[in-house]
Amino acid sequence: MTSIDNTVLGRLDKEGRLLNAVLKGETTKPGRFGFRGDIALKFQAQVADEKRPPDYSVEQVLTVADEGETAIPVLAGYLHSFAYLADAAKVLDGALSQNGSYFMFCNNIDLSAKYRTKIGDITFRVLPCDESTVWKEMMDLAGVDKNDIKKLNTAGKLDYLLDAAKNVDALYDELSYDEGLAKMTPVKNRNENRPV
Repeated sequence: MTSIDNTVLGRLDKEGRLLNAVLKGETTKPGRFGFRGDIALKFQAQVADEKRPPDYSVEQVLTVADEGETAIPVLAGYLHSFAYLADAAKVLDGALSQNGSYFMFCNNIDLSAKYRTKIGDITFRVLPCDESTVWKEMMDLAGVDKNDIKKLNTAGKLDYLLDAAKNVDALYDELSYDEGLAKMTPVKNRNENRPV
């Protein structure tokens, strides 16, 4: 039985950051724990016992962690603003490694842009995401066909996709965080064109 406490995700769990889980448990690989959900970045001030949703999070997170390993090997998620990348790097500090594959899809960067942004020693691949999901974008990026995984359960699908994502050769243009802040566009309202 793989426990989250024996993985690098354990600290995030103890801090109450792993929210809205579609999957939070063992995967099909021995010693591996998977998470699909949101990682809270900034909490709202709590009044008495009232539990409030976070101000903002890394949403639609896809990640796994292996028992005994000190870093998350691969992680993908959605940020409503490129500006939150610094907070994501801070919250995940100590849980990521220079050799990991980390993908952040942002609402407010140029739709044709793909960047590599380094914060500290960690490189994030920053990609646009508009009217799509992290799952679908990662499937396309990793070249995984939905027929390849349709017979697998939720944990098996996550294993398959993230193992493929580790090998994505994403040699995008380098962009510093400050350059990214200067280039980012206004955040689009996700609910703007949705029928009421």
